[in-house]
Amino acid sequence: MGNLVTVTAKIPADLRDRLRELGVNISQLIRRALEAEIERREKERLRREAEEAAKILRKVPPDELVESVRAGRESL
Repeated sequence: MGNLVTVTAKIPADLRDRLRELGVNISQLIRRALEAEIERREKERLRREAEEAAKILRKVPPDELVESVRAGRESL
């Protein structure tokens, strides 16, 4: 992990105590939760972008799409 920064959050003391009693690595838990949230939001953003692209592509006639794909293959 390259550059690290400190992130602070206030939680009730009893919650912290219960986590410690259970042997939960709080830092690791927070990192995993943040990574999961990033992944969830990135997937959601990609889904929205794919929907927008689909709307645009529906407006293009199928024969033009086929022509573009063929032209792209031939240029390789």
